Amino acid sequence: MKQMNESTPAGLPAVTEVDSDMPIQLVKDTRRRLASIDALRGFDMFWLMQDETGLMLALAALLHLPYQDVLARQLDHTPWVGITAWDMIAPLFLFIVGLTLPLSLESRHEKGESDGKIVGHILRRTFVLILLGLVYNGILQMQFADFRYTGVLQRIALSYVFAALITFFCKTRGQIAWTIALLVGYWAIMVLIPVPGFGYNVMTPQGNLEGYIDRLFLPGKFCCYIFGDNEGYLSTIPSIATVMLGVLSSYLLKFRRSDQWKTMALLAGGVASILLGLLWSIWFPIITRLWTSSYTLLCNGVCMILFALFFWIIDVKGYKKWAFFFIVIGLNPLLIYVLQELIDFKGIGLGFLGGIASHAGAQQLLITAIGTVAAKWLLLYFLYRQKIFIKT
Repeated sequence: MKQMNESTPAGLPAVTEVDSDMPIQLVKDTRRRLASIDALRGFDMFWLMQDETGLMLALAALLHLPYQDVLARQLDHTPWVGITAWDMIAPLFLFIVGLTLPLSLESRHEKGESDGKIVGHILRRTFVLILLGLVYNGILQMQFADFRYTGVLQRIALSYVFAALITFFCKTRGQIAWTIALLVGYWAIMVLIPVPGFGYNVMTPQGNLEGYIDRLFLPGKFCCYIFGDNEGYLSTIPSIATVMLGVLSSYLLKFRRSDQWKTMALLAGGVASILLGLLWSIWFPIITRLWTSSYTLLCNGVCMILFALFFWIIDVKGYKKWAFFFIVIGLNPLLIYVLQELIDFKGIGLGFLGGIASHAGAQQLLITAIGTVAAKWLLLYFLYRQKIFIKT
């Protein structure tokens, strides 16, 4: 394991690398990291950790916050056209994958790894993520006719592998060209190829090309609309671009400029990306389930702005204590994503707070939700204290 010294440039995001051929490792990590990236990743994962508990809605009810119906809508996916805060979770995670990708590859080069070994690591990591995704979806139950072959981990794996290979084999100009080609190419495919019975440029749930391809070639069941899968074949194309936009954003941190300049560059890039996404949506609507190119650019803009804020507050100004809760989550994101599907954290939480919840009256749901999230976080905190992080 490579040791980072205190002379590491503050603008470079560090990621842990391990000299091991094991596909999954228990890692003792002592490297210096850019805390804003871990915090932002943890912030993203927190929303998935509290999802089934209803924590935020219960808290809003307790505090008598206004517009609770608006909050409820923001904590769910958009039915079709449009975007909510919840629609940002997956793009933000992929954007962060892109942020850390260049330095991960560079660190392997610096350790003297051959090109073949680095590519082998990329492919092995992809295989492990796909395998975990299939297990997460329940493939061991062997109900193949009713099994969902796509999923979040599979989407991360495929987006990562293509983005990693582009980043590895192409210079910055090539990476920019590939990113543009992915976004424009996906738009052209969706608009110019007709769907039998519907024609060209149809973006309805029934008539879009992405859903049609899924119905033709994707076995098993779909999620999260009946005419296709929101993580199907064609929509993987722009999700690769999401990772690449994270890669390109990370280069802003490498300029020999002040931290204020880097923050402003991220903010300006974010605003420009949002405006470009909104402009493109006139011809290519913002549709989360299709991961349209306009949606990709809009989400990228929000991601850049969020990262700029986290970077400025945590790493530049040094206000880190408030972010510790999220950093603990962000150091083991995939672990908690998988474990919360396999472990009854609600039952564990009730084991500690069940008595209080039973006497909490109208706040029983809130107490139960707090117990569930706390059980997840305390497990991650234990691993953090032991400096153990699960890496693929």
